Amino acid sequence: MQKNIQIPMELFMAIVKYHLFDMDEYAAEIRKGLETKVEAAYRRGLYSDYKTKADPKEREQARQKYLDERGVPEDFRW
Repeated sequence: MQKNIQIPMELFMAIVKYHLFDMDEYAAEIRKGLETKVEAAYRRGLYSDYKTKADPKEREQARQKYLDERGVPEDFRW
């Protein structure tokens, strides 16, 4: 199954300018935007695992990992 990922228009335009017009000053902005997107996709994958695992033990492990990544304190969890 092929999945699509959306990026903000500003990031897309920075990528276009960098590649098509050789504007190297956009490299740092592109790197930061893509790193942010990768982190968000990773967290979304953890959340999906938490919601879709069949085994309750695996589901709880995925939930704990997701909450750890989000930075939710231990005493704030149920």
